[in-house]
This record gives sequence, C-alpha cells and structure tokens, in this order.
Amino acid sequence: MLMRLLPLPSLTDGRPLGCCCTCQGSMKGDELKAQGPLPPQPLQGPLKGDKCEQPGLGPEPTAPQQHTEEEEALIEFHRSYRELFQFFCNNTTIHGAIRLVCSKHNRMKTAFWAVLWLCTFGMMYWQFALLFGEYFSYPVSLNINLNSDKLVFPAVTVCTLNPYRYKEIKEQLRELDRITQQTLFDLYNYNASSTLLAGARSRRSLADTLPYPLQRIPVQPEPRRARSSDPSSVRDNNPRVDRRDWRVGFQLCNQNKSDCFYQTSSSGVDGVREWYRFHYINILAQVADTSPSLEEEALGNFIFACRFNQAPCTQENYSHFHHPIYGNCYTFNNKNDSSLWMASMPGINNGLSLTLRTEQNDYIPLLSTVTGARVTVHGQDEPAFMDDGGFNLRPGVETSISMRKEALDRLGGSYGDCTQDGSDVPVQNLYPSKYTQQVCIHSCFQENMIKQCGCAYIFYPKPKGVEFCDYTNHSAWGYCYYKLQGAFSSDSLGCFNKCRKPCNVTIYKLSAGYSRWPSAASQDWIFQMLSLQNNYTISNKRNGVAKLNIYFKELNYRTNSESPSVTMVTLLSNLGSQWSLWFGSSVLSVVEMAEFMFDLLVITLLMLLRRFRSRYWSPGRGARAAREVACTPPPSLPSRFCAHSAFPTLTAPPPAYATLSACPPLQGLAGASSAACAPREP
Repeated sequence: MLMRLLPLPSLTDGRPLGCCCTCQGSMKGDELKAQGPLPPQPLQGPLKGDKCEQPGLGPEPTAPQQHTEEEEALIEFHRSYRELFQFFCNNTTIHGAIRLVCSKHNRMKTAFWAVLWLCTFGMMYWQFALLFGEYFSYPVSLNINLNSDKLVFPAVTVCTLNPYRYKEIKEQLRELDRITQQTLFDLYNYNASSTLLAGARSRRSLADTLPYPLQRIPVQPEPRRARSSDPSSVRDNNPRVDRRDWRVGFQLCNQNKSDCFYQTSSSGVDGVREWYRFHYINILAQVADTSPSLEEEALGNFIFACRFNQAPCTQENYSHFHHPIYGNCYTFNNKNDSSLWMASMPGINNGLSLTLRTEQNDYIPLLSTVTGARVTVHGQDEPAFMDDGGFNLRPGVETSISMRKEALDRLGGSYGDCTQDGSDVPVQNLYPSKYTQQVCIHSCFQENMIKQCGCAYIFYPKPKGVEFCDYTNHSAWGYCYYKLQGAFSSDSLGCFNKCRKPCNVTIYKLSAGYSRWPSAASQDWIFQMLSLQNNYTISNKRNGVAKLNIYFKELNYRTNSESPSVTMVTLLSNLGSQWSLWFGSSVLSVVEMAEFMFDLLVITLLMLLRRFRSRYWSPGRGARAAREVACTPPPSLPSRFCAHSAFPTLTAPPPAYATLSACPPLQGLAGASSAACAPREP
C-alpha cells in the first residue's frame, strides 16, 4: 500500500496542522511483510477506493488565497464619486483643488476652500458667458485709412432740365397744351393768348376729348370750435391757410368704377403741373420702346464747349439718354467709353469744364418751371438718378464743384446686413448696372407696379414683354399708381427692408462755389465768339449760358473699412486670461476638467444602470438568474473556482483533529516504515 503525505491546511489563525493522514488499502499487513521493502515511488495522490481522513477539530478550513495579478484594462473608471474626487484633487494642476483633500481633517477649512473654489469657478464662467456674448454679438471696428494715388474721374451727367418736343409726339403735345390753356382760363380766368380763346371749345367738348379733366373740388368747411367761457383762453385770430372753399384736382377710379378718389394739391400751380405731367406720361408711353429720336441741331446746341485736363472732348467721351422730366441728358466718362479719364493732379484746370446752353426754345413750359441745367456725379457702373441726387445750375453763373472721394467697405455675413453683389436680395435688378440700394428700391417699386397694375411705370426700366402704362390700354393705371405710391411712401411694400446696403460703396463728397459769368467787362467778346461759332443768338444773352467746372480738390482719399472687434484669437486670449486669473492654470488644466466631467457622467450612468439591473434582473426572478448568481465567484477566489449548478457541491465533514497524533517528518519513502502511525490514546 502506498502512503502519501498530504499538505495539511492551516487553521484560521494561520498555524499549520502538523499531522499526517492514515490511508488504509485492501492489502493486509502480512502480505506487505512478505513482499519486502518497496522501491521508491513517486508521490501520487490517493487511489480509487482509498479513504482519506483529516484529523483535528475546529471550523471548516478555508481555501488558500490565490494572489493573482490584476490585469490592466483599456478603459477604466473609478468605483465611486469619492474616489474620483480624491483622484482629481490630488493630481490636478488647478490651483486650490488640493486644499479640498489636504484639509479633510479640518471640516471648517474644507468647507471654506470648497465654497471659495465654487465661487471662483462660478465667477470665471460668468466672465466666460460675457466674453462669448460679446463675441456672438459680432461687433465691428471702423478703420480709417488715408491713401494718395491717381484717381479715376467719376461719371458726370448733365441734363437740360426741360423735356424736348420730339417730332414723334409734337401733335399730341400741341393738343395737350391747347386743352391746358383752355382749362386755366376756365378755372382761373387766365388768358394765355387771344388766338386760343377765339377757337376755344366748351368745357364739355374738352372733357370728351381728354379723359380725367382738371376740375374744381369743393372742400367741406371744418366745424368751428365752441368758444370757451374761460377768460384766460386766447382767441384764435390766426387766419386759415386754405381759406378757399375749393381745390384743383382730377378724379381717378379703378377698373369697374367702384372706388374713386380725387388727386388734389394744396397749390394750384402744383395741381396743374401734376395733371399735365399725368397726361404727358400717357402721351410719351405711346412712343415705341426705343428712345425718341433727337434732332442733330438739338444734340449740338446744348453743349458749347467741353474740356478735360486742358484737352478738348470728343464724341467718344459722352453718351446720350432721355429722361421724361429732365429732358436730354449727357453722361461724360461713362463705362462704355473707349478710355476712362484719370486725374493725376488736383485743381480746377485738371478737371472737366463745360459751357452749356440754358436757352429754352421750343420746350414745354407747363412741365418744368425752372431754367438752367441739372448735374449729378456718380460712378461709372452706376445709373444717374437725377431725382435722388444732383443739383441745378443757374444761368449766367459759373459753378465750380470740388470733389473728394471716399470709400466704405462693410463686413457682410453675421457682422452686418449688407450684400456683396445683390444676388441674395429678393428683387430683380432691372438696371444694366451693378447693384446699389437706389437701383434695388426703384426695381422693387417697378415689380410691384407690374404685379398690381399690369404695366410698367415709364420713369423706371421695364423687363421684356411688359409695356409702359397709358390710359389707352390701361384705363385704371393712374388709380393703381397713386395708391401704390402711397403704400411705397409708408413702406407697406417692404422695399426698404428687402433692399440692403451694398458692402462696398464709393461716394463723392461735393462742395460748390458760384460766381458771375461772364463778367461785365468780358461778356461782349464772349457772346460774340459764341454767336459766330455756335450760332448763339438770344436777346437776353446772360440767361442763355452757364459754365460748369468739376475737379478733385485733392488726390488724397479716405477709406473706411470695418474689421471684427473680437476675433477667435482675441476670444481665446481673453478666455485664457480669465482662466489664469481665477485658477492660474493652462490649457491642459481645461482638458483635466473636461476629463473629470466625463468621468463623472460615466460613473453616474453606470450607477443608474446597476440600479436598473438590480431592480429588474434580481436573482429571485428565475433559474437563469440563479445560475448567474451561483456562477459569480467570490471576491477572494478566481473565476475558475466557480461551482456550476449542474454538479452539486461536495463537502466533507470536519475531521477529528483530537484523535490524530503528530508524525515525525519523513525522510523518504524508501526507508519509511510500512506500518501506519498508531493513534494516540485519549
């Protein structure tokens, strides 16, 4: 029989049990003696059928602890908030955080540093909110730069200030003038000419010939105020401005005559001019789409002399167009010219000098009541708006206009409400030029005119396929136009909101000076030269000519450009300054704070998930949960010692430690006695 010493488990107090176990086999002692000594055998475990007893008394021994080295995971998180907070305060580079741990034995200091740390943290993020609010408000700074260089001379447009009687509409205008003179005689008893009165027709025949006649409109008298009995009240002795009981105007109605109103004016002169202008537009709209032809003598009689930079002008330096009210207009140094003028020197001798004829022969006196010329300065790629800008030139006077260039560059996008080229504006540009705010506003009005009235206003360009308004084809266009004009003035059409300012603008600031021209000493020979060269014949010579000088006052021009006040670099610098002021740390400290917040969030989610699993997946809710709990190894044992539920756990009864005697240490199996240790008698 083989005997093997088994290692005895230690007691709970750590002391080993110095006893061996006695193994009894199926062979008897006599047989063992006959066989003699056995050769040395390797140590083996107990054989099948052998009985193993472990003597001794006491509680059930525990399995020896397995000191296994923990494996390091790729991502690890702290087990609790306390552990996370202690790790952060001990290892962070943020000032003051270590005091929360070092002073944990002094609750007063801990509370003080906790409150101080939280207040500092709140103040810093309050400053952060102010900095971010300033950044997202997109403030701008205005930079003023003074430059000096050669300047491109701007475009100059000069108009005759009175429409011309074109040969295509002379008969219609002559009939309109005759009806107007008869109307003036009937309303104001004004005798224009004895010839007209001899062949004048009655008011009824005039009304049948020309629609929308000018008539008297009664004015309802205002109710008088009751006199106050208070002696301190002052009696209103001021006379009324409108003391008459009638006004002058004409009636306009819609298409089906269901709504009508009177277009009146407070002044009789303005009322007559507005009525004449309304019929003149109807006559002019009946001409073909092309501009009316201008007679050759009218083209050359307006401009007597032209000179730029001491050199005479040519026909390639100007272009012509017609304005319904201001008549024939000429634009010098336009973008369509062969070469643009450059100003290399300032002064009156290095600019544009024009000698103009202001005589009004064969013009329309009822449409324009002033004499002279009208001039405006604009860019080459901008249209000439004679109504919006410009001023009049007085006859017999030399007008000198000095210019100063100024450029403005705005920031678009989030920094300002401007547009680069007008492509993002919901208004179609009807002008053959670049985008300007005036171009957009006029185009917006024309779009609404076409949409609501069905025709285009003759003062503005029209798209293809649309005709100008006249009461022959559009009987109610006058009613629609004046209603639309009122809505446009009150901004009910939304044109001023739709038309944004351009981001890049070039303006010319003008200042004018006047002097009498020609002087009394030189007027004789000047008029003599003009009469010989330009066929200038007029009785009152001074009222028929005017001189214009336009030049740069200086070549220095100012550029006003906008730049962001708070850029991303400035924002980061301010944030870093605030972070260093309140915590004295760097960018890596910000990363530490972000890591701390991330770990805090993950721990919170894990705790919520654990609580959820403990509530809905508890061990008492099924055999599967029971098996999972049974297979869960204790904290002190490795996972390979898991007792599965398929095999019942075998436990031996506690051995009788008192019946075992101490065995001497074995020197080897070769010389060992074949007899087992005898038990000690109690």
